[in-house]
Amino acid sequence: MSSFDVVSVKPSANLVGPDYNNQLTFSPSGITGKNVTLKRLIAEAYHLQLNQVLGPNWLDRNEYEIEAKTGQSVAKDQLALMLQTLLAERFNLKQHRETRSLKVYQLVTEKAGPRIRPVKDGDLSKPAAGFHFHGDLRQFADLLAVQLSIPESADPDPTRPQIAAGPPIPVLDKTGLAGTYDFNVDLKPEFGSSVFTVWQRVLQEQLGLRMESIKGNVSVIIVDSALQVPTAN
Repeated sequence: MSSFDVVSVKPSANLVGPDYNNQLTFSPSGITGKNVTLKRLIAEAYHLQLNQVLGPNWLDRNEYEIEAKTGQSVAKDQLALMLQTLLAERFNLKQHRETRSLKVYQLVTEKAGPRIRPVKDGDLSKPAAGFHFHGDLRQFADLLAVQLSIPESADPDPTRPQIAAGPPIPVLDKTGLAGTYDFNVDLKPEFGSSVFTVWQRVLQEQLGLRMESIKGNVSVIIVDSALQVPTAN
């Protein structure tokens, strides 16, 4: 199977912004996305992280609703290939790969092993104070990249909103851990400590993970052209 049986792709009527968008779900019967960006769709289709998709600014600004269904159960790897076809057909996506030398962080497991375990479909962690995450660790690495781009604040009040200072340094998932995870972390901003220091402590003490800084060759996709409005359903 190379394409979906039923596909609906259209711009989102209401934009929700980067704090809430990119709600994308894979199931054996297809893919459903709500307020999902084209950058996220490309990343999922080619098994990359958001910072490995480069192109015009609207790629991670415009939001879309997508529903792509199959007539039979399909593995996630096959769904990704079918998504590649969908992007070429509906967004007229033209892209090419390059290898670039970049400073990156690698998300890896601690020597003692991870303290988190994948959850079954539908399972959610109990409500708790702190930072909540649900998804796979590639998505968690993307979230960390955004978090690490937030500059250290001279204001010790953690309730004040903070924004990213510039393009994030890529965080690549090198844990080798598959599946969907759902967990809470007790994230307490520390006046005088960098965001990296705070998150590194949280990763090690609460999740059994850590970040390593390296400079290496990273595969990226360059978007040469794409339609901002997908072709009609």
